[in-house]
Amino acid sequence: MLSKILDLFYPQLCFACEEVPLMKGTSICTSCEYKIRPTEYHLREENPVSERFWGRVKLERATSAFSFMKGGLLQNLIHKLKYENKPQIGVELGRMYAAMLLEDDFWKSVDYIIPVPLHPKKRHERGYNQAELWAMGLSEGLGVDWTDQFLVRRDYTETQTKKSRMERFQNVENAFEVPDGTKIEGKHLLIVDDVLTTGATLEACALTLLKVPNVSISIACIALAG
Repeated sequence: MLSKILDLFYPQLCFACEEVPLMKGTSICTSCEYKIRPTEYHLREENPVSERFWGRVKLERATSAFSFMKGGLLQNLIHKLKYENKPQIGVELGRMYAAMLLEDDFWKSVDYIIPVPLHPKKRHERGYNQAELWAMGLSEGLGVDWTDQFLVRRDYTETQTKKSRMERFQNVENAFEVPDGTKIEGKHLLIVDDVLTTGATLEACALTLLKVPNVSISIACIALAG
């Protein structure tokens, strides 16, 4: 009863525009959801995301969900997701994109969704892994399990900010490991993260998982930067 009274006088506002009251169970209003433009890269095998990995790692598909503009609405949402304790945003964006992925039967072949892992120390500092929240929303919409058990981060690495692509890759090259490869042999794995810049971290994750026999890898991010 108290919660209903508080909602009446102090409604939860959209995390994007901070103006429109939200319907229960949502974090982005319909108007802002409409303004977040999808890339439709999931419908094209060759796209700006997949091109970043050409000659570096074998992928089945690679995509980013939404168009990213510096200072734009999506960047604001991602910042709140990562640094302002708004985990609902990641789940909501995942649900939105899952509905689009279902337009192409290819994405129905995914066996597991694997979020890029955070080192336990960094996870403790932030309180959660934003890639896992993105994975949760995708999992709910696609009806595919997500798990943090098949790929773990063993090294606490320096921040990737201001590093070149090669420096970024060297920073994370040996940071990940697969605890038990037998559980994913022959599986199609979808690695997910929030923003793709150089792709170095995702490349390191993919190369680690590809050491397991007959694994195939796809990638999906919220946005492509740069």
